[in-house]
Amino acid sequence: MQSLAAGSQSAVVQRRAGFRGQAARPAAPARRSMRISCAVEAAADAGEVSIRRRPPRGNETQPCGPFDYKVRGLPDDNQPRNILEEIVWYKAKEIDVWRERVPLAALLGLAKKAPPTSDFKAAIAAKSAATGKPGLIAEVKKASPSKGVIQPDFDPVKIARAYEAGGAACLSVLTDEKFFQGSFDNLKLIKAAGVKCPLLCKEFIVEAYQVFKARVSGADAILLIAAVLPNQDLAYFMKVATSLGMVCLIEVHTEGELARVLQLEGVEQHLLGINNRDLGTFKVDLALTRRIMDSPAGLEAQRRGILMVGESGIFTPDDVAFVQGAGVGAILVGESLVKQGDPAAGVRQLLSLDA
Repeated sequence: MQSLAAGSQSAVVQRRAGFRGQAARPAAPARRSMRISCAVEAAADAGEVSIRRRPPRGNETQPCGPFDYKVRGLPDDNQPRNILEEIVWYKAKEIDVWRERVPLAALLGLAKKAPPTSDFKAAIAAKSAATGKPGLIAEVKKASPSKGVIQPDFDPVKIARAYEAGGAACLSVLTDEKFFQGSFDNLKLIKAAGVKCPLLCKEFIVEAYQVFKARVSGADAILLIAAVLPNQDLAYFMKVATSLGMVCLIEVHTEGELARVLQLEGVEQHLLGINNRDLGTFKVDLALTRRIMDSPAGLEAQRRGILMVGESGIFTPDDVAFVQGAGVGAILVGESLVKQGDPAAGVRQLLSLDA
């Protein structure tokens, strides 16, 4: 009798929903959420890694005793397809040199002794609440592959102090030496100078060694690039960073990459950045931020309350207003600030702040 009664009640519910022999339709918000979820899953399939981590047929030059032996006749696909791939391939050689100088075990010991980190996300939230603007991550940067030397009179501590005085929430410090003329020493110098802004290590991370090196050098956050790292590696580096008290800025260039990154467990505790620079051509399209933020993956990121960061191509107050209107809570700006004679004034002008 109970079974029959239950079946009768179910049939009444179904008829009231306008269906016979089918479950009641979910409410409109639930249907919309389901559509977004399905679209995000579909986009994730197109967001796989686009940067090869190493030459597919091995390095062209091989050590042979005191000499280097060059392999000839390798096909064209053994050359880097863009500057990011070239940077990533060189990192393997660079890390080998670092590891010879300071073994991983020794680096782990130094990381354990490092002082506590500063809260990178909280600094952005506090500054944004105070100004009504996106929290600024101002970049300490001497050069870039596309522009060459941006600031010939480069003093990392002087620039960092000026950014802080102007109203930056956090700082990004380029550590790549070969392509950006940066250094992990710049992180150490800025931290030792007493700058209070939390520091992002802007390094092209492909191994855990670099994460520990960033922490030892004074970083409070690290950069991870989705075009370079599959989700398995991203998850691992996120775990390592979290264990060291750091957060990650995970950078995406496409809706597909954002959709893939959103599948990572605990990604809400970190930051997601949208880089408006095309990896192949290095051209910048500020409208990319809006397109990705308006996509199903972007809407899902906003629904989860993830702190989104706009990167590249931000030069004016109008640019700031544009990306803020698209939904980002922070911006990362380098070139337009670091090349100025007075970076503090540049920060205030960019954010439309009073002196």
